[in-house]
Amino acid sequence: MWQVTVMAVALAALCAGCMSAEDRRAADEAKCRSYGFTKKNDAFAECLQRIDLDRRAELRSASAFDPWDRAILYRPIIIRPQPK
Repeated sequence: MWQVTVMAVALAALCAGCMSAEDRRAADEAKCRSYGFTKKNDAFAECLQRIDLDRRAELRSASAFDPWDRAILYRPIIIRPQPK
């Protein structure tokens, strides 16, 4: 029974970090409004664009330093038949 509880808590914690596109957009708009920008303004649109560009740059840099991406060494083993 405790295993089911642990799995349910782990799944809830995993899903809590997920954001839909609408939630992300609302959070970005709220951040730009907190900076003092108003909607339907070029500065507001630029603020949203900068947030999006920063997010994309962060994703690109995170994938460049993947700790699981290691070089694979290939050394074939050649087996020759023994002369009779």
